[in-house]
Amino acid sequence: MARMHTRRRGKSGSTRPLRTSPPEWVELSREEVEDIIVKLAKRGESPSRIGIILRDQYGVPLSRYITGKKLTKTLEEKGVAPEIPEDLMNLIRRAVTIDRHRREHRKDMVAKRALQLVEAKIRRLIKYYKRRGRLPQDWEYTMEKARLLVR
Repeated sequence: MARMHTRRRGKSGSTRPLRTSPPEWVELSREEVEDIIVKLAKRGESPSRIGIILRDQYGVPLSRYITGKKLTKTLEEKGVAPEIPEDLMNLIRRAVTIDRHRREHRKDMVAKRALQLVEAKIRRLIKYYKRRGRLPQDWEYTMEKARLLVR
């Protein structure tokens, strides 16, 4: 798939092997994995970070193999899902960083263009999440609000 704002191609990646059951070496039960997920989420870890911790410390290659549902779905059911989706939050952090740079370096037009592109991605993602019901319909993105969210 091509990148959004350039004419270059995207990164190619390998695909995971098709699997319907958990691997034999995983000794954790479904409830234990869900408890670990909830504990890490309450500690403030992001969903992708939780997946990395599960993989590296607990030997769980993918929580979906054991729980039967995606990690974010587990977080939603347990009531500990982040208010703003992780990918949107990462883009907001990037926009705030670029804006901070732009305030110090007023003549940096490359950074100005980068901020425009990141904000276009943010607006596109907000529209998507409003349609999907992950964000309220009256949720708006402004740089002032973004600075408060990132702190």
